Amino acid sequence: MEREDILKILKETGVLLQGHFLLTSGRHSDTYLQCARLFQYPDYAEKIAATLAEYFSDDEIDLVIGPAIGGIILSYEMGRYLGVKTIFAERENGKMTLRRGFQIKKNSRVLVVEDVITTGGSVKEVMELVRSGGGEVMGVGAVVDRSGGSIDFGVKLQSVISMEVKSYPPDECPLCHTEIPLIKPGSRNITTE
Repeated sequence: MEREDILKILKETGVLLQGHFLLTSGRHSDTYLQCARLFQYPDYAEKIAATLAEYFSDDEIDLVIGPAIGGIILSYEMGRYLGVKTIFAERENGKMTLRRGFQIKKNSRVLVVEDVITTGGSVKEVMELVRSGGGEVMGVGAVVDRSGGSIDFGVKLQSVISMEVKSYPPDECPLCHTEIPLIKPGSRNITTE
């Protein structure tokens, strides 16, 4: 897919939002990408996942994992396209963990996926979880890389689209000095049973 086609899909589905946002990383930004809106549309989710999966189709992936909540649907779609098992990691007591009987087999070749990467914190936590379970991280895939390609995970990183979107530490945010209210649209504080 061409960049223009991807941007059109992101705009049509309401993924690209403008305002004053508190990101999962704790930073502030005037742009937020709510990829959950993309995944409301199975045809678009399939197209985006197929585009991303193509980058990893020759890497002999055994397992796809993503952090809850943003990586759950994407990991499923990627696993479906690659023909492999999919699982997700959940945050429990502030730490990424495997629950629900999920396991990572020793020496399995694992692809970590996330809907949006800003600082890469959640992805790094999942990568550590994979390694501690005996798996080998073969790459990281994302729908959107907000860092503009500046994050180095030490493995192959591919995104469907890369955008450099400014974000600020809270004490340096110019938006905090305006009338625009701060909104936290992410899923970090959602708990799962």
